[in-house]
Amino acid sequence: MSEKRSVLCGANAYEQKYYFNKEEYGNLPTAIQEELHVMCVLFTEEVGGIFTVVFEEDGGVSLDTMAAENDFYYDEVSAALLVGQIRQKRRELLESLSLYYRTFVLHEGLDEKTGEDA
Repeated sequence: MSEKRSVLCGANAYEQKYYFNKEEYGNLPTAIQEELHVMCVLFTEEVGGIFTVVFEEDGGVSLDTMAAENDFYYDEVSAALLVGQIRQKRRELLESLSLYYRTFVLHEGLDEKTGEDA
């Protein structure tokens, strides 16, 4: 089974770095890029580990978090709760990102995005 996922951005607490996939998504508005930057860095500051925002093959947006095997400070429960908070508080942003991906990357028509029949 082949997974075609594309990383939009992420932050790494171990290296204290932020990554934005400018090559593929540099045309996103600067305000959205900055909001993603803040979101990712704050996540890793609070929970640690590595946090990524990923486009799924179907256009969905996933928030992935992981930790190094020997990171005893990383709390999976806190990470899952924070992902839930982000999904709730940033739902509009995540839905907009999904719409962007479906429109500009997957080239889906409007009828496909809204679920309406043509």
